Amino acid sequence: MVQSSRMALASFFSPPVQTQEPVVDRWQELSEQEGELGVDIFRQGDLLFIRSTLAGVEPEDLDVSIDGDLLTIRGTRRMPHDVREEDWFHQECYWGSFSRSIVLPLDVYPERAEASLHQGVLTLRLPIRMHHRRLEIHPMEQIHAS
Repeated sequence: MVQSSRMALASFFSPPVQTQEPVVDRWQELSEQEGELGVDIFRQGDLLFIRSTLAGVEPEDLDVSIDGDLLTIRGTRRMPHDVREEDWFHQECYWGSFSRSIVLPLDVYPERAEASLHQGVLTLRLPIRMHHRRLEIHPMEQIHAS
């Protein structure tokens, strides 16, 4: 474990590898793949919360849907085109389409779900469907007699 940590740190602090391909060309190749979102999922009382960081994404570029127990978040992070290709030195930010589908851990009321986007954080509030059903217990003779 210590050895692998040292190797990771050494590679992190080592000089960058010089390549001949322009940064933007490499990025365009990578951006053809769809990005995946990281999410936090937790419960508070009778609500299920799902949060995801979406810096740079406009609400009109997002689509959130619930189909049964499957939640899907899709969207696009648009790259600002105010930097000329030859002026790029380094680029790590993801630009392009992304999606994430999650099997919900609890049954929810999709028609009562709420979503907000504030300071780059998408927050979904999903009311949990409470299943409380009391079964009446009958003696075995009554069940067979019916």
